[in-house]
Amino acid sequence: MTPAQLRTFAAIARHGSGKAAAAELGVSEAAVSGNVAALRRELGDELFHRSGSGLAFTPGGLRLASRAVELLGLQDLTRREVRAASDGQRILHIAVSALFGELAAPGLIELFSTRAADIEVEMSVWPPDQFERLLMARVVDVAIGPHVRNRPGTARNDALRVREFLRYQLVAVIAAGHPLANGGAGAPLAEQTWLLGPAAADPASGASRLLQRIGVPESNQRIFQNHAAALSEARAGTGVALCAAHTAQTELADGRLVRVRSAASMVDGTWATFSLRPDESTPLANELVRFVSTPRAIQAMLTGSGANIARFRPRVHVTLWS
Repeated sequence: MTPAQLRTFAAIARHGSGKAAAAELGVSEAAVSGNVAALRRELGDELFHRSGSGLAFTPGGLRLASRAVELLGLQDLTRREVRAASDGQRILHIAVSALFGELAAPGLIELFSTRAADIEVEMSVWPPDQFERLLMARVVDVAIGPHVRNRPGTARNDALRVREFLRYQLVAVIAAGHPLANGGAGAPLAEQTWLLGPAAADPASGASRLLQRIGVPESNQRIFQNHAAALSEARAGTGVALCAAHTAQTELADGRLVRVRSAASMVDGTWATFSLRPDESTPLANELVRFVSTPRAIQAMLTGSGANIARFRPRVHVTLWS
C-alpha cells in the first residue's frame, strides 16, 4: 500500500464519493479508480460497493479507512519530527477546548515551554468531540478540555487515556445595574439575553447543559468569538454571561459584577488531558500529561505562569463553528 493509495481511500471514506475524493486530492477520477483497484488486488477485499444511497463499505473497508487515517497521521507526524530534530527542536501539538484555551492554556503552556529551550508548542482550538479523531490520526499529541462522562455519541476507546486534573465552576453573572442584581425584579432566567463564548455551541459543554436546564431558547443566546467579549457585554448591562468562578473573583468582590442567585445558574465541570497510551504517545506528550497536575501547573492555569514568555509564539489555529 502506498501513501497515495491510502490518501485516496481515506478521502473516499470521508466524502462517500470517488468524484469528491478526486476533487479534494486534485487528481482525475481515473487515478482514484486505479488506486482503489490496486488496494482491492493487494488486500483481496472489495472494500466497498455502490448502493442506492451511496457507497456501502465492507467490514474490511471500514477497517482500512480507520487504519489509513492513522497511517497517514503517523507519516505526517514522522515528517514533522524529523524536521524538528534537524532543527534541534521538539514540537508538541496540543488541541484545547475554547474555554480552556482562553482561560487556562496560556499559563500552562507558557510555564511548560520554559522547561527546556528546545520545546516548541503549537496549540489549536477544537470542539471536544473532535479530540478522539485528532489523537487517533496523530494530528495532535495531547488534547485538553472538559471530561464529560458518557458523552452522547461516544464509546470507550481503549487506545486513549483520560486523566482529570482540575475542577471548575461556571457561574452566571450580570452587571450591578441589571434588573436581576440584588434580587431585583426581572424576567425569568430563560427570558434573559445570554451572552456566551464559543463553548456554548458544543451540545455537551457545561454552558449548553446549563442553558438546556434553564430552558433558554436559541433566540435569547448570543455567541461571541471568545468569552472575554461576552463578559465585556455583561459588564455593560446587556445580559447574563457565563464565566469560570475563579476568573471573576475580583470583580464580584468589588461589585462590578453580581452573581445570579439561582441554583440553576451554575454548573460544575472537570478539565482533563486526552492522549494515546504512554507506549504509543510521544515522550514530550507524556511529559505534559505528568506536568499538568503538578501544583506549579495548576497555579499557572489559575493565575498565569509568571514566566518570561518572550520566546513562546505558538501558531494557533482557531476553528469557528456556528
